[in-house]
Amino acid sequence: MDQPNTQRQTAESLSDIRQQIDAVDDQLLELLSRRAGFAQKVAEIKQAAGETTCFYRPERETDVLRRAAANNPGPLSDVAVARFFREVMSECLALEHPLEVAFLGPAGTFSQQAAHKHFGHAIAARPAASLDDIFRQVANQTCHYGVVPVENSTEGSITRTLDGFIRSDVLIAGEVQLRIHHNLMAGSPGLDGIDTVFSHEQSLAQCRTWLEQHLPGIRCNAVSSNAEAARLASLNPAAAAIAGLTAAEEYRLHVLVCNIEDEPDNTTRFLVIGRSPVGPTGHDKTSLLLATHNHPGALARVLEPFARHGIGLSKIESRPSRRMAWDYLFFMDVEGHQQDALLTQALAELTERVTLLKILGSYPRALNLSE
Repeated sequence: MDQPNTQRQTAESLSDIRQQIDAVDDQLLELLSRRAGFAQKVAEIKQAAGETTCFYRPERETDVLRRAAANNPGPLSDVAVARFFREVMSECLALEHPLEVAFLGPAGTFSQQAAHKHFGHAIAARPAASLDDIFRQVANQTCHYGVVPVENSTEGSITRTLDGFIRSDVLIAGEVQLRIHHNLMAGSPGLDGIDTVFSHEQSLAQCRTWLEQHLPGIRCNAVSSNAEAARLASLNPAAAAIAGLTAAEEYRLHVLVCNIEDEPDNTTRFLVIGRSPVGPTGHDKTSLLLATHNHPGALARVLEPFARHGIGLSKIESRPSRRMAWDYLFFMDVEGHQQDALLTQALAELTERVTLLKILGSYPRALNLSE
């Protein structure tokens, strides 16, 4: 077979495949429109029942994402499929009323990335000046939800967030795990002349070894967020920032070195806070705030009902109560939903063994799909 014939057959084959792709795209568009129509009907039913402002149901969205990943035949990864369905649900929800979600600003922070990972991009993302402000906006119904960092795999808990739960009556509605990659960026394309590095205190700590090895003696200034660090670096030719790639794009900075975090698996866990309780999904966590009697064995008595009922404990830590010196509150994450029979029984027994018990919320566990 001569070469012209081979090229002609290849072109015809490609043309045929592209026509099939176009046909599938047309089917996808029709199906997306049908799905959006059903979402609007759901909203109409909820409006008729008296709901008027927020149609978001975390438990329902989690079920959809888990089902999509479980039924995924490939070749797309589970992560890609879940990301697609997340955006479809986000756009459908926004047809009626976009969710207003507060995050730690300014634009370009990891908190904003976590908000988009959890809710999709069709939300009205509202930058907040501080973590306290996020709690305040959610409590005052200025925003439907907020996203706050609660712990990092390298540096531990964000105490300001924990203190926010002590003072506020918001409820936890979900969690997000975000792989954190720190990048050194600046307005100039090289390191020459850089005498200051701006970043959040947690990010500076997470890159401490790299900074000591590659920029010894340089001045490190902690600021309110990584995005704020990027903004400051964009104004000062002698400054660099440690932040995410989104911040580099937002403030038009040169990325000098990528992935300078000391731990390659560096991950931050964020909590989604709202005002409404979340129903069970079968893959849930419950977060608790409690205070114990101040006598020997008190904490062991607190833990005993969970062990006896076979309930896993994924986290426990203490914070000063601020009521008196050396008086502490405990934050606990346990497996299961507060409506689950065994956990309901354990919590009932727990109330008799503590001086304070506040259920911060039951919510779906973060989807752990392999990246």
